Amino acid sequence: MSPADWRSWFPGAEQSTACIVAGPCVVESYDICAQVAEALREICHRLGFFYIFKASYRKANRTRAQSFQGIGDEEALSILAQVKANLGVPVLTDVHETSEVPTVAEVVDVLQVPAFLARQTALLQAVGATGKVVNIKKGQFMSAQAALFAAEKVSLTGNSKIFLTERGTFFGYEDLVVDFRNIPRMRAGGYPVLMDATHAVQRPNSAAGYSLGMREFIGLYAQLGIVAGAQGVFVEVHPQPSLSPSDSETMLNIQEAKTILERLSSLLGSF
Repeated sequence: MSPADWRSWFPGAEQSTACIVAGPCVVESYDICAQVAEALREICHRLGFFYIFKASYRKANRTRAQSFQGIGDEEALSILAQVKANLGVPVLTDVHETSEVPTVAEVVDVLQVPAFLARQTALLQAVGATGKVVNIKKGQFMSAQAALFAAEKVSLTGNSKIFLTERGTFFGYEDLVVDFRNIPRMRAGGYPVLMDATHAVQRPNSAAGYSLGMREFIGLYAQLGIVAGAQGVFVEVHPQPSLSPSDSETMLNIQEAKTILERLSSLLGSF
């Protein structure tokens, strides 16, 4: 089965060659979000990509109780709304509980189900019922086939606007591997697939109490995802990754993101 054409879900996406979902891991301030969104909007426009800004309004899944979770839900959602209004870009954020879904759906264009929650039936049904575009992160513990069952839970609400995202599979306790066969397998279910090239290079569950990672492989994973048939790439980007309170080891700075996106454009041009 050919994957659904995601371009029909977004005004202005009709001629885009790929979908790029990118932004900081978590909302820290309007200035950081706007700086990233403005830069990536211009880069993606020049390269023919459709750009979706992403940032978590709250980080519900943290290794330690003391880890940074956010600046407050109301303030963070307000910042996402400002980014959308001021910069004219669609916005994605993740939701963690069914009770959050109606409020968040009023603000963003894409609701994301985090990888660790990708089997939560009630949450999948709740995001599907909003009619918004849904991005399901394939759990680190899930096969491609299991991810298709997660998508089915959303589609049974009558909502067929579903991305599936590959983000690696647990390999032991402190590493991830990517089985790129998952991309064509999920596409075969009729869903467009994104490659999350930044979370896939993480090294979770470290003794340090936060996720480590191998940033040097992000560009490789992004390119391999496109070669395997992904319709787009998900990457986390921050003006100064080392200063971020979340996922600092696996975020790109803006120049690094620009270089990788230019490589992807060249790669797509060779197909």
